[in-house]
Amino acid sequence: MTRFDRLAQPYRSASFSIIMCLVLVSVGRPAFGTEDVPTGVSVTVYSSADPAGFDPQQFIGQQRAGYDAQFASQVPGFGVVKEVREVDLAAGLAALRFTDVAQFIDPTTVSFTDLSAQDPATVLEQNFEFDLASPDKVLDKYIDREIAVVMAQGDKTETVTGTLLSTAGGGLLLNTPAGLRVISGRGQQIQLGELPGGLISRPTLVWKVRSQNGGKRTVRTTYQTSGMTWRADYNLVIDANEKLADLAAWVSLLNVSGAGYKNAKLKLIAGDVQRVQPQNQMRYAMARSVSVDLSMKEAGFEEKAFFEYHLYTLPRMTDIPQNGTQQITLFPSARGVPIEKLLVYYGLPEAAHWGYFGAPQQDRQFGNQSNKKVDVYLRFRNDEKSRLGMPLPRGKVRVYKQDDADGTLEFIGEDLIDHTPKDEKVLVKLGQSFDVVGERTQTDFRINTDRKVMHESFKIQLRNHKPEAQKVIIKETLYRWSEWEITEKSDPFEKIDARTIHFEVMVPANGEKTVRYSVKYVW
Repeated sequence: MTRFDRLAQPYRSASFSIIMCLVLVSVGRPAFGTEDVPTGVSVTVYSSADPAGFDPQQFIGQQRAGYDAQFASQVPGFGVVKEVREVDLAAGLAALRFTDVAQFIDPTTVSFTDLSAQDPATVLEQNFEFDLASPDKVLDKYIDREIAVVMAQGDKTETVTGTLLSTAGGGLLLNTPAGLRVISGRGQQIQLGELPGGLISRPTLVWKVRSQNGGKRTVRTTYQTSGMTWRADYNLVIDANEKLADLAAWVSLLNVSGAGYKNAKLKLIAGDVQRVQPQNQMRYAMARSVSVDLSMKEAGFEEKAFFEYHLYTLPRMTDIPQNGTQQITLFPSARGVPIEKLLVYYGLPEAAHWGYFGAPQQDRQFGNQSNKKVDVYLRFRNDEKSRLGMPLPRGKVRVYKQDDADGTLEFIGEDLIDHTPKDEKVLVKLGQSFDVVGERTQTDFRINTDRKVMHESFKIQLRNHKPEAQKVIIKETLYRWSEWEITEKSDPFEKIDARTIHFEVMVPANGEKTVRYSVKYVW
C-alpha cells in the first residue's frame, strides 16, 4: 500500500484536512514588503532514479492508459513546488481555493504564508481535495439512483431504465420495472443526471483563513509532490586518434505529477538526500559555482554548492508540461577533453566473491578459473585543465566514435557514472577487446599447515592481435588471506589496496607478453 493509499482510505470525502494551532502556522510578519517578492512558480526536482533501469516513457504510457491511480508514488523522485501569487481576500473568515495544483501532493508538506507586511492572514485550516471525477466514481455515486442504459441491438438500440444496484465486476446490476437486469461490460452509453456531490474535476487546495481587513494579498504556497524526477545523460564523442573527446550533458525531466507549470523557474538537486519514506531515498551531489561564458548561460544550468549537495538552476524560465518528458542541456558541451583508453585484464571471474572468509582459503582449486576477456575503459579527469571542472550528476554515459569512411558516429559502448566531484577521475567501461585476450594459469601451489604458510605462483599471458602495441593493466586479487608478500615477480607491480595489485605492461604488436609472480601467505 502506498502512502497515498493510506491517506485516501480513512477519508470518505477524499479530502485531507489539517487543523493547525496558530502558533505553528508560518504567517509571521516578513521583514520585506510584498513588492520585493515577484509572483511566479518555482519547481525543484529531486531524483533517486537508477539511470540503468529508469525509463521515463514507461510512466508516461501508464499515466495515459490510467492503469493505476497511485502510480506516481513509484516514480523515483519528487518535486517541491513554490508559488507566489496575488489573491483577493475578504475580511473576516474566508476560504481560498487553488485548483491548479499537482494531483499527487503530500498534504503534510503544504505551507501557506501571507507575505503582507501589515495584518497577515491567519490560517485556521487547510484541506487537500483529490477525489477526482471518473466514469467509475460517478457510477458508484449513482448506486441506489435511477440511470438509463442505451444498448445496441443490431441496427437498433434499446434503452433500459432502472435503479443502479451494483457496478461490481465491471458490469451493471439494475432493478427495472420488469425485474433485475444484469448488463455485462461497459460498451454501452449510460445516461446520468448531474455530477454527484463530493466529486471534483481537478485537485484542489483549500485554506480557511481569517483576516481583519480584505483586499489584495501576496501569498506564498509550498508543497511536495510525487510524480517528478530527473536523470543526467552524457554523450561522449572520441576522435579518430582516441586521444580527445567532446562531452555533452543533458537532463531528462519527467513530470507526471498531475499538473503542468508554465513559465517556471527550474532547479535540480543532485546528491544523497535523506527522506523518511522507505522507498524514496534520494540520490544527489554538489560543489562550488562554475563560471560559464555569459553567451552560453542559456545553454545549460548554473551549478553551485548547496549544503552537502549540488544545486543546478536553469537561468531562464521554462514550461514543464504535464504528463511529459523534456530534455534540457545540463551544461555547454566541453570540447577537446583529454582521454585515455585503458585495457584491463582481470583473470578471475567478476561474478565470484574474492573476499576473505574468516580463515585462510586453502583449497588448491579455489580461484583457478581463467577469464580470457580484456575489458576496455576510457578515463578522463573532471578538472578545469581538461575543460571540465564541474560536479557531474550520476547518469548514463554513451560513447561514440566517428567513422572516417563516411563521417558518421558509431556507438561503441555505455556505462554509468556516479556523482563525481570536480578534480576526480571518471572511468567509463565500454566492453571487451576483440583483438587482445588473456589467460591466467596457476603454476605452483604449496601449503604447510603446521607452519601456517602457503605459496602460490601464476603465469598471466596476454596476446595482442592488433598491428600496434597495446598497454594493458593486469589486475590481480590476492584472495587467500590478508597477510601476503610477493616473493617473486617478472615485472614491477603497484599495490592498489590491501588485497589488489596491478601490473602495467606493454604487449607488442601481433605479439605476446607473459607476466609471472609468486605470493606467500602466512596466518
